Amino acid sequence: MTRIGVALIGAALILYFVLMGQKAILLIASGEPVGIAMGVALIVLPLIGVWALAREIQFGVQAERLGTRLDSEGGMPAAETELTPSGRIAKGDAEPLIQRYTAEADAADDDWRARYRLGVVQDAAGRRKDARASIRAAIRLARQKA
Repeated sequence: MTRIGVALIGAALILYFVLMGQKAILLIASGEPVGIAMGVALIVLPLIGVWALAREIQFGVQAERLGTRLDSEGGMPAAETELTPSGRIAKGDAEPLIQRYTAEADAADDDWRARYRLGVVQDAAGRRKDARASIRAAIRLARQKA
């Protein structure tokens, strides 16, 4: 399902490139300073969007690859507490779990598996930013070991 969403966003971005590229050429060809500036912006801003989309896709692919590997090894964290209907860890149970997995990850700072497990628990607790940072660290560690 996520891959379909990414493909749709990518297709929309390509369509945007084509349409805005035509507008950018017309604005630049106008010879007016404001038109030229707007035309250049219409070219540069989508490039930044493509870069951001490519980084997100790269992160997703690498995270999924590590998650599949860890799961096949039987190393994914088990659901130790009751989950909310949305699949999150209940707020009262989240902090002790995060502290435990943080301690495990800190004790083995060169182990990508511990860092990835921490990211999974953080994500289940609703701490997306922390989870992404932990999983990025796991990806970096796995790359160093390869």
